[in-house]
Amino acid sequence: MSRPTIDQLREQVGGSVITPADAGYDEARTVYNAMIDRRPAVVVGALSSADVAASVDYARENDLPIAVRGGGHSVPGFGTIDDGVVVDLSGMREVSVDPAKRVARAQGGSTWGDFNAATHEHSLATTGGIISTTGVAGLTLGGGIGYLTREHGLACDNLIGAEVVTADGQILRVSPDEHADLLWALKGGSGNFGVATALEFQLHRLSEVYGGPMFFELEHARDLLTWYGEFIVDAPEQFGGFPAFQIAPPLEFIPQDRHGDTFVAFVACWAGPLDEGEAMIGKVKEVAPVVAEHVGPMPYPTLNSAFDGLVPAGLQHYWKANFVRDLTNEAIDAHLEHGPKVPAVNSTMHLYPINGAASRVGPDEAAWGHRDATFAPVIAGMWPDPANNEANIAWVKDYHAAIAPHSEDGGYVNFMAGDDQDRVRANYGASYDRLVSVKRTYDPDNLFHHNQNIRP
Repeated sequence: MSRPTIDQLREQVGGSVITPADAGYDEARTVYNAMIDRRPAVVVGALSSADVAASVDYARENDLPIAVRGGGHSVPGFGTIDDGVVVDLSGMREVSVDPAKRVARAQGGSTWGDFNAATHEHSLATTGGIISTTGVAGLTLGGGIGYLTREHGLACDNLIGAEVVTADGQILRVSPDEHADLLWALKGGSGNFGVATALEFQLHRLSEVYGGPMFFELEHARDLLTWYGEFIVDAPEQFGGFPAFQIAPPLEFIPQDRHGDTFVAFVACWAGPLDEGEAMIGKVKEVAPVVAEHVGPMPYPTLNSAFDGLVPAGLQHYWKANFVRDLTNEAIDAHLEHGPKVPAVNSTMHLYPINGAASRVGPDEAAWGHRDATFAPVIAGMWPDPANNEANIAWVKDYHAAIAPHSEDGGYVNFMAGDDQDRVRANYGASYDRLVSVKRTYDPDNLFHHNQNIRP
């Protein structure tokens, strides 16, 4: 049987099929992390699940590796690949909402900005990330940490159905009643099982939140981290804030003479009654004097996109992450040593809370395997100039090495670097062996291996 050709693929696909010989190739192969420079054999701009299925068939039958790109934010560059097939879902961004059922359906190329715009019209929301240009699918399949995690669980905990193109080119409807094992695996097993061309979410009543960023002098960093480590354990679950180390950007609410200075920051989000917001966020301000703040009631999508300007496409990216049960004094010492050395205004350390509702999801409900953790710190190295790569990567690695002895073995899959493949089992945690079993069912030949790979 002859292998399908590019011309045959073009006949099957309603979207674009771009090879190195075609105009627009360099634009088509570019991803969010400018550190990644790969040259795929073909980039398919899919417009439908049928386009995706044709692309998967083409890759499989030609023995080509395959990469799937949704929002394109993968730090290791898993959305592109050398000498293989890139399935680009960015042309599939429709989000539809059923306000009566409180359900949203998002195509595989949708971003959280797309999702929040559609759901906010109905005063509804679900847990997403903190950058609105992030892809819905990639974030959700890896877990999905966001402002609403403590009240409503991870993004994947709110996933109630999906459409998936599997390695054999089938288009499967996935729900609690159909391919329930696959739905379970999609809730934290990342992109190992196929291409998610649509995801369905349970939504929650939410229009406005009370919150925003606050900046404190570095001398108060220990007080803030100590308070946070104790407070968040049993804080009201509508509270979803996190501390960070941050160089002050040139924003109007920050005194001009402090632009470029390094602070310990706290990004607050109160998703409970707005009239309680000032008092709840006031608990943070009791810890230390505030140098600058931009806090108040705002639409949830506004907070969800507040940091977009700091992380435009085209930066250099290198990240590391862990899970943490207890924020010990020794861990705080490590943060205080390395956090204030944050090298660029785009770089940061965020210490996300992942307890509350997320901790109550059982192992049979979702594959995400770290329900006993309280925090998910990420050391997000981001900067514009590749000349600084060596020094800034060293900052990330040194910081990570310092907090690792005070952390769990695994880290959040969505925050892993390309050189973290030796941590795959630990990153998937308690669910790993069951994920292997599901992988053997839906992708026994490991076609979808360009990821934090679960080997069948």
